[in-house]
Amino acid sequence: MIKDPMTIEELRALPASVPLALACRALNIGTTKGYGLARRGEFPVVLRPVGNAKYRAPKSAILEYLGVSETAPSKAAAA
Repeated sequence: MIKDPMTIEELRALPASVPLALACRALNIGTTKGYGLARRGEFPVVLRPVGNAKYRAPKSAILEYLGVSETAPSKAAAA
């Protein structure tokens, strides 16, 4: 079951590296599908192997894939 998609604010608040399950939530992918994609090397963002059968995804790769900037635009730029 996919949880509610993450907001842009939640995405920006992620730590530098996240577990695969959290990366799946950020990308709105079910965890079973996400682990299958990871095993086949087809996950949409780069993954770093950590220990036995564990993966972590860099926040920067998730944000880049989604087209979200690391910081919120300044109010002056929006005006």
